Amino acid sequence: MTTSHIIALTIGLTFAQVPLFAQESTPLHDGKGEGVGLLDMSNGVVPIADNRGFTLKSKDEKFIFKPYLMLQTGGHFNWYDDEGLDKAYNQDNVANSGFAIPNAILGFTGKAFGKIDYNLSINAAASGHAILQQAWIDYGINQQAHFRVGKFKTPFTHAYLTTLGETLMPSMPNSLTKEVILPYSLNAVTPSFATGFDLGVEFHGLTKFGLGYEIGLFNGTGISTNLATKTISDDYHVPSLLYAARLTYQPWGAMPTTQGNPRMLNEKKMLIGVAANYNIESESESTNDLRVGVEFALLWKRLYLAAEAYMMNIDFTKRQKISDKYHYLGAYIQAGYFVTKYLQPALRYDFYDRNGFGSTGANGFLNCPAVSLNYFIPKCNLKLSAMYEFVGRWGHDTQVDRDMDDLGISTHKAVVQLQYSF
Repeated sequence: MTTSHIIALTIGLTFAQVPLFAQESTPLHDGKGEGVGLLDMSNGVVPIADNRGFTLKSKDEKFIFKPYLMLQTGGHFNWYDDEGLDKAYNQDNVANSGFAIPNAILGFTGKAFGKIDYNLSINAAASGHAILQQAWIDYGINQQAHFRVGKFKTPFTHAYLTTLGETLMPSMPNSLTKEVILPYSLNAVTPSFATGFDLGVEFHGLTKFGLGYEIGLFNGTGISTNLATKTISDDYHVPSLLYAARLTYQPWGAMPTTQGNPRMLNEKKMLIGVAANYNIESESESTNDLRVGVEFALLWKRLYLAAEAYMMNIDFTKRQKISDKYHYLGAYIQAGYFVTKYLQPALRYDFYDRNGFGSTGANGFLNCPAVSLNYFIPKCNLKLSAMYEFVGRWGHDTQVDRDMDDLGISTHKAVVQLQYSF
């Protein structure tokens, strides 16, 4: 039995006899004890108020159809150190700069028969199979437990499970998104901590005691393919899939998947979670990747605070004939506070041991402080964000190790982004 099977079985047995309830929307309050509506974030892209704008629905509200849109566009500046640049080819320290559209998402979500939630979104800013960002059906078995199938977010890391339009900063932590360093060339992309969107199936729920769970099976190939390409593992003789599980404690009700929203300035929510996944024969059958993580998030009136730490073990498959194993560590802490109803400054510190605890022969780590400012332009769903990030290097044994550690990562990053959603 694999590690992922043990995790899944343990969580499954834990909740087998626990009563569940479903909570898809977050009540909004005006600070005087009066409710002012609901905010639904189940589509994973933008929050949708209960008035739902342009919406088609039946009289009994068992059938609901709601289109939505999110567009992000902005200016990007990236300055890279000299290492890795070949001046003979006139390579410049400034690269990957100019204007960009990270996301141009058009989708629709809704309900059917009073039991089914559905969501489909297309990202016109992506390419290839990633254009289909999400496509899933969520069936409420008895309004106590839910079963989801399709393409959606894998249950790992609070940062990725946050609604896309509700993030504190325009770019994710480097420790989640940048590939680790291996002393071998793989026949596919080197792994990173993030698993992101993927095709699969998930069973999830939230108990009346504040305990939530998500157990899923995914292809493990990420957002960039919509095909069934997996085999049977030569090492474990089970399907070579991503086995994932997440367990959370939310004592004050369901934690909304936001890192700041001017319509949620009177909330009191907290989340503590652990998660793990095992990608068996990932990277075109090169490695078996085990990821584990812990997370904390707090939404207390105008304050948002979050911290996460995650570790990954890379073990080469037997056919690679490499006995070495590598362990990687990443973590971040971030906070945002609404100094006015619409202005939210934020800070983040990101830590990344990209070298595998010295197992690659190179010590040292990256530390990446960042600062941002969000301004929510009232009454028109516009969000203006400005961010600066510095990537520092610390504790390396040699200058060569120091130079190699931040390859592909800019030393100075600045982003100004305007977002519109409905």
